Amino acid sequence: MSRGSDVRERLLEVASELIWESSYGAVSVDNICERAKIQKGSFYHLFASKSDLAVAAIEAHWERNRADKDHAFSLQVPPLERLVNWCALIRRNQNSRREKRGKVLGCPYSSIGSELSTMDEKIRLKCQEMSERTCRYVAAALRDAQREGSLPGGEPESQARELYSYVMGTIMQAKIENDIAVLDRLESGIFRLLGVRAPARRKELTR
Repeated sequence: MSRGSDVRERLLEVASELIWESSYGAVSVDNICERAKIQKGSFYHLFASKSDLAVAAIEAHWERNRADKDHAFSLQVPPLERLVNWCALIRRNQNSRREKRGKVLGCPYSSIGSELSTMDEKIRLKCQEMSERTCRYVAAALRDAQREGSLPGGEPESQARELYSYVMGTIMQAKIENDIAVLDRLESGIFRLLGVRAPARRKELTR
């Protein structure tokens, strides 16, 4: 990896951590450069603004976690079990962050998106794109469940958005209460909204 690439990766990682732990508004370019141990000039050589860095950090965070999401929603897994895997993945990720940082951090996309949706269009659109990507995973699982007869007919895309909204709201509530146990209601709520019984729980998702 070249020095420029290494600096860029450090900036992306540090920006993601700092913004997720506090807020976009509370983190300055100086804070990011200090934590990343780079000169401010190097920052502006790579990114025109903190906003551009945030957009790139959101994408980098998605890519770091993409393999886990692909695993949870694998086509080799029965469709409704993919939703169970999704809940397990959320719990695992949130609990891992809580153990490292001492608090429930919530979803980085919804946190920064809700903070800046009326102030920064680039960030708003990027967070919306992240939501749509996850909804496509969920919609595919619902469509496959309908095909196999384990879920009544409906509109998978609309249902996926409803489930996503429920999940994001629950994650936000866990952050507000700083209580990882709030996430225990994810699975039951999803299947209650779908009107079907959850498949038998398997062991916690691992890789």
